[in-house]
Amino acid sequence: MTHPFLDLPPLSAADFAAIEDGVARLLETRQDVLVMQGEALLPLEGAIRSAAGPGTTALNVITGPYGQTFGSWLRDCGATVIDLSVPFHTAVTAAQVREAFDAHPEIDFVSLVHAEAATGNTNPVAGIGAVVREHGALFYLDAVASVGAEPVLPDAWGVDLCVIGAQKAMGGPAGVSAVSVSERAWARMAANPHAPRRSYLSLLDWKERWLDGGRAALPHAPAQLEMLALQACLERIEADGPQAVMRRHRTAALATRAGAVALGGGLEPYVYEEAHAAPVATTLRVPSDVVASELVAGALAGDGTLPLAAGGGALAAEMIRVNHYGVDATVGAVQASLAALGAGLAERGRTVDLEGARRAVESAWR
Repeated sequence: MTHPFLDLPPLSAADFAAIEDGVARLLETRQDVLVMQGEALLPLEGAIRSAAGPGTTALNVITGPYGQTFGSWLRDCGATVIDLSVPFHTAVTAAQVREAFDAHPEIDFVSLVHAEAATGNTNPVAGIGAVVREHGALFYLDAVASVGAEPVLPDAWGVDLCVIGAQKAMGGPAGVSAVSVSERAWARMAANPHAPRRSYLSLLDWKERWLDGGRAALPHAPAQLEMLALQACLERIEADGPQAVMRRHRTAALATRAGAVALGGGLEPYVYEEAHAAPVATTLRVPSDVVASELVAGALAGDGTLPLAAGGGALAAEMIRVNHYGVDATVGAVQASLAALGAGLAERGRTVDLEGARRAVESAWR
């Protein structure tokens, strides 16, 4: 049989390198960029295990579930971990990071999630990066959810290891990801005897077999379809203009917050302050007598294409995520999501204003 996804010409080393260059342009970075052949958890874990080990003192900022995961990886590497946790409905501040350095001047590694799609918050990376630079620590950033929805600028912010994924605001595939690596980060990895080698997690293997060879010969068979999809979404963002793509996501977030407040029925933004709310997705808190996962299930039973999900784990009872990213960063997706949630709340005896929500979304979109 024939199919457009089959029998494609091989992806060359030059093609692969050109896609990496596209990622570098998106991040406005001069650092080395590696496109990794797996979901973003691959470079997220690989970067930590490559750069941290016994002797590392890490400040791990927790504003959601991924921050918790990073702390576990760091401890597993043998690092001493100092957790800085803030409530999931808010953001960490540069002042809080500075206080952590004042209390623990031995900190030499900082891990942070830019935007936590799972909780709907975003952190002020530029200000935090300035504090990290003052103290000379290595700065590791998870920008998987933020890239495409808001600026991600490793060079300007002093980020040494910046991991992105294509499956959210970039509107691309989940099976490929990327990491930008500073010279300081490479030096830290080279000096770490515990860094993975001859391993799928090894960034040093990529450096030696790919970058140091001038990106002339691929060290493996590339994930052809995922790479072509990543190339396509990079080209689409360049064609639309990154600022336009980010503006669309920010507008979707503002419209969702405004529409939820106008809808009523006890629905309210989970992240209290608008400045702390991530553009990639909006989280909503349901009334105490409503189970979020049940409300979402009812909405999806009526329309399975809605970008709705309940919170993970313990948050499934109280939180709803409106995932207005990628192709769903539209006025139609936001209005349809709120209308479905409003109908479910009305069925549960809550008073809602569907027309008011619709007008609020339209007003925010202008």
